[in-house]
Amino acid sequence: MAAQCVTKVELTVSCENLMDKDIGSKSDPLCVLLMNSSDSQWFEVARTEKVQNCLNPKFAKKVSIDYYFEIVQKLKFGIYDIDNKTVDLNDDDFLGELECTLGQVVSSKKFTRPLVLKNKKPAGKGTITIIAEEIKDNRVVNFEVQARKLDNKVECYDYDNDGSHDLIGAFETTMTHLQQASHVSPAEFECINSKKKQKKKGYKNSGIVSVKLCQVVKEYTFLDYIMGGCQINFTVAIDFTGSNGDPKSPQSLHYISPQGVNEYLSAIWSVGNVIQDYDSDKMFPAFGFGAQIPPTWQVSHEFPLNFNPSNPFCAGLFTSVEGVVQAYRACLPQVKLYGPTNFSPIINHVACFAKQALQQTTASQYFVLLIITDGVITDMDETRNAIVNASRLPMSVIIVGVGGADFSAMEFLDGDDGRLRSQTGEAALRDIVQFVPFRQFQNAPREALSKSVLAEIPGQLVEFLNTMKLAPPNSNPASAMTVSS
Repeated sequence: MAAQCVTKVELTVSCENLMDKDIGSKSDPLCVLLMNSSDSQWFEVARTEKVQNCLNPKFAKKVSIDYYFEIVQKLKFGIYDIDNKTVDLNDDDFLGELECTLGQVVSSKKFTRPLVLKNKKPAGKGTITIIAEEIKDNRVVNFEVQARKLDNKVECYDYDNDGSHDLIGAFETTMTHLQQASHVSPAEFECINSKKKQKKKGYKNSGIVSVKLCQVVKEYTFLDYIMGGCQINFTVAIDFTGSNGDPKSPQSLHYISPQGVNEYLSAIWSVGNVIQDYDSDKMFPAFGFGAQIPPTWQVSHEFPLNFNPSNPFCAGLFTSVEGVVQAYRACLPQVKLYGPTNFSPIINHVACFAKQALQQTTASQYFVLLIITDGVITDMDETRNAIVNASRLPMSVIIVGVGGADFSAMEFLDGDDGRLRSQTGEAALRDIVQFVPFRQFQNAPREALSKSVLAEIPGQLVEFLNTMKLAPPNSNPASAMTVSS
């Protein structure tokens, strides 16, 4: 499955306090960028220029690369002291390197980290700073136009229909002229039909077009929001219903193999590894549903995996996903799998936080809920209502179906075949649900699942935040939304 490039970004690299490897002068640094392919092989993408005699280089040459939200793009920046004219870097002094992901870079306005040697020890006091910029002109022009005394013509046709449109007339102008238009003083143009002008001696025009307003506005992109401080808050919800089978049995979907995996864990790793780069606190709340939980053994459809309702966030030693995995493994032997399979409580739970975020005047937060389930949904009507309500909030829902159950109800929630409606007939404002059955990806590379379920998130985020006219937190809405030329 080929991932769709969201956009192109340019990376600007600078370093400070590099190690001095030259005798009698300073190092002559160059930066090489490597990327990690799906088969875990590093390959060279680009090199900057060499900066002569400098321990604090600001490399002028920018590196352009394709950016994908839905996969982890591993980067390695290597700094070398160049003392010869050969292309091979093995005969040059190594000054340090940094391994990171493109997601980490774009979600930081300025990404600064210490350089390390091949043995991962500090490369002296050397640091590297990477700044990402999106290569995209995202300006659009909004017109308010009126026409009068147009020639009587055929009825209007949809442009995409059959192409049978008749030309009334045309005029030429400039953006500068158009932008001077106002309601008080509109810019007016004669519509001229060249064929009529040639045929009729007394021909003046085919009508007047009056432009009352012309604004060049910026439509924020996904990276505008991410680089501007919008946080993606990720929540995991795991199905602990009885239909999963006894976790101690190898036939159970919750059975953890000797290799330490099952379908639930694979889904958590695949999706969480991508999302964690866009969440600054690196802590994910994780919940279970459909189990009897201690100490009362009442069935719960919304219990924290760490059993701490006041702080359901899972912190890992190195990554956020690791914390969720550890909480899941610790929780599994402490609960009794039961039922039924209800989605609406956890959707409504996340929706409460999304509703609070909407009280802000900027696009500070967007919420992504990952539900991993094995079975047929029990509270379909309530879930439809919950999704329709959530479609009006900064929120998306990903459902991954594990096991071999009939998931036709999940496909219905996805809404790809038409707008989902609530029990009362109210239509969802937009499609916010993406469903995939895990079985389609069992023999695929690890990143295939994340590519499929996360591909729609950037579009859903941008559509909602632009519709709500919310600007990124770290931007000046007045200057960002209107551009004069």
